[in-house]
Amino acid sequence: MTVVTPKFGMGASVLRREDQAFLKGLGRYTDDIQPAGLLHGYVLRSPVAKASFTLGSTEAAKAASGVHLVLTGADLAHLGKLKSGVMQRQPDGTKAPTRDIPVLCRDRVNYVGDAVAFVVADSRALAQDAAELIEVEYEGEDAASGTATALDEGTPLVWPELGSNRAFSYHIGDKAKTAAAFARAAYVTRIEFINNRLVCNYMEPRSAIGEWNTQENRFVLTTGSQGVHSMQYILADIFKIKKNQLRVITPDVGGGFGPKSFVYREHPLVLEAARRLGRPVKWAGDRTEHFLTDAQGRDNVVTAEMAMDKDGRFLGMKVDLLANIGAYISQYGPFIPYIGVTMSTGVYDIQALDVSVTGLYTNTCPVDAYRGAGRPEAAFLLEKLVDACAHDLGLPVEEIRRRNFIRPEQFPYRTQTDRLYDTGEFAGHMDRAIEQAEWQAFPERLAQSKAEGKIRGIGMATYIEACAFPGSEPAFVELNGDGTVTLKIGTQTNGQGHATAYAQFLSEKLHLDIGKIHVRQGDTDELKAGGGTGGSRSIPLGGVSASRAGEDLAIKIRRIAADELEASADDIELSNGVARIVGTDRTIDFSSIAKAAKNPDDLKGFGEFVQDECTYPNGTHICEVEIDPDTGVTEIVRYTIVDDFGVTVNPVLLAGQVHGGVVQGIGQALTENTVYDEDGQLLTASFMDYAMPRADDLPFFHFETRNVPSTTNALGIKGAGEAGTIGATPAALNAVTDALYRAYGIRHIDMPATPARIWAAIQEAAAK
Repeated sequence: MTVVTPKFGMGASVLRREDQAFLKGLGRYTDDIQPAGLLHGYVLRSPVAKASFTLGSTEAAKAASGVHLVLTGADLAHLGKLKSGVMQRQPDGTKAPTRDIPVLCRDRVNYVGDAVAFVVADSRALAQDAAELIEVEYEGEDAASGTATALDEGTPLVWPELGSNRAFSYHIGDKAKTAAAFARAAYVTRIEFINNRLVCNYMEPRSAIGEWNTQENRFVLTTGSQGVHSMQYILADIFKIKKNQLRVITPDVGGGFGPKSFVYREHPLVLEAARRLGRPVKWAGDRTEHFLTDAQGRDNVVTAEMAMDKDGRFLGMKVDLLANIGAYISQYGPFIPYIGVTMSTGVYDIQALDVSVTGLYTNTCPVDAYRGAGRPEAAFLLEKLVDACAHDLGLPVEEIRRRNFIRPEQFPYRTQTDRLYDTGEFAGHMDRAIEQAEWQAFPERLAQSKAEGKIRGIGMATYIEACAFPGSEPAFVELNGDGTVTLKIGTQTNGQGHATAYAQFLSEKLHLDIGKIHVRQGDTDELKAGGGTGGSRSIPLGGVSASRAGEDLAIKIRRIAADELEASADDIELSNGVARIVGTDRTIDFSSIAKAAKNPDDLKGFGEFVQDECTYPNGTHICEVEIDPDTGVTEIVRYTIVDDFGVTVNPVLLAGQVHGGVVQGIGQALTENTVYDEDGQLLTASFMDYAMPRADDLPFFHFETRNVPSTTNALGIKGAGEAGTIGATPAALNAVTDALYRAYGIRHIDMPATPARIWAAIQEAAAK
């Protein structure tokens, strides 16, 4: 039977509806919005990483030209702190105490960029000028900035009253079972490495507009976010008000990647200032503030060991992970390393596991979720370790993977961390990727590179991740009087193409051109609740709900049409915005159906899919690099991806998501690095010092899918938004390491593998 893909339905390569506006500069972002009477805020931030401080007079600042308000910590005693509610239990059953983020510091600062005062003036420039008039006396202290040294004797304590820089401790696995596996092992491979800290660097820096609606006696916050409802909940708690006393609106968003999920200090600051002044107040951050204060990602120091039998089959795995969480506990910060280590065994059948995680306070910007949120860290750890195992045993890297993959007949498969994988054909996508990458012909390309004075390497990563976590995302649709349809849903587009993807689900059920389907998100007044966007959940959960809502509305439309056409609802078909009696030319269009409805509820559809288990996308990435040993410059010459996303909703959108994720993963592997000095000063606080991947750093990608439908998702979909990042980092670094090992015997290089770092490693190896 031939399956025909509907023009606009699931599986169709529909081009993004959003792009015409964005390409023409017609997007509407927070900083584009200029309410009448708008004032501007500026945050005075600490220039030192650790100090007690004393605020002197603020009178000069208050008297400065154009200034309307100066707020300090003492003025905000009525506000709560920014708290995290996701601390996991430690091995002794307790939850570690948190150190929450104050809206403004009162007498101590704990990292460069910590907020000290907020100035509101007629312009940002005037507010910044006035902030320089505020007298602040800092009593600087020695800082703790390094992950590897945070627990060393003599390292300054971020929070002396805790007696240690240890923020929390987690453990997953069975120590005794793992010790037994290591005791009977024929081989043990051990690695140590750094998973480097990253700055998110979305295109649109954060901004926020606070307003006080006097007539309704409530706040209005407009800001770029990844979900308005979680922000409403957290801010209501900070202000100690009911949720309905705060409306949160999110217009267009220029990238999120995790860090725009969080409530930051500027959100309560603009709201408090607006209430006091009775005028709208905007804060718009610049790129330097982004580097200093927006939640950062990764930053782990890891030791890992694998026990193997004589044939290279994995018996057990031990991991000791130090996770830098910065100066305070950020919103989801304690959960990120925890969720990562639940994916420790990846695609492999490993029957014994012992993982210890230690969270560390340092005098640095807080660390939280960044694209993949723990799962990229886990995949990198495992895939780097697996390559090291192959080298120790003299096995091809593809062969050691093949011997240890979870086999299709083992599904559903429960891991040692209690993850329940529903499906997987890991050898299938690895073999396809090997074929597409022309892996077997690599020696010929290697010889050509040698002839040209270059070195060459090829690396792979086979990954699996958990996403679209258990829960739901209800969808509400309505037929409008003009025959169009509006969907309201509580996720939040950040550039992924939600207006296109959701419209496809509805188009398939209503047989309506997607140009007549409007998607509305980002307003707490329009929906009472929503889960937002994160963890690759929008399409697997929200898409299924949208499909069901469309089906519900289609049934109601057919009933009304049947009444109007004096026919049975079973004889009504929908096509291109009209309802028709099957086999006749008797029709009624959607706008007439809307007018004919006797009850407004007859024009509304609802759908909700509640998912009980994660989806588990997986795949193989193969990266091939050529390196100039005289300069250390790496060129990625080929990149192959074969992924399993269950069911593809829109191939064009999917490719865009994967390409973007791969670029971010390559950025971590080769270019991006966040560096603090021993005093806690951020040395990479601009694009002059922090190297983002650029177009000429990248090849064309070969991307295809080899899908096995999910059994936990009603439509078989597996989340895809973060997968590219998860597969790319280990594939790229493994390729670089392979090149260095083949040419110089170099077994390890830390990320990012920059030209300077590669060149130095080559010089050291050559000297030996």
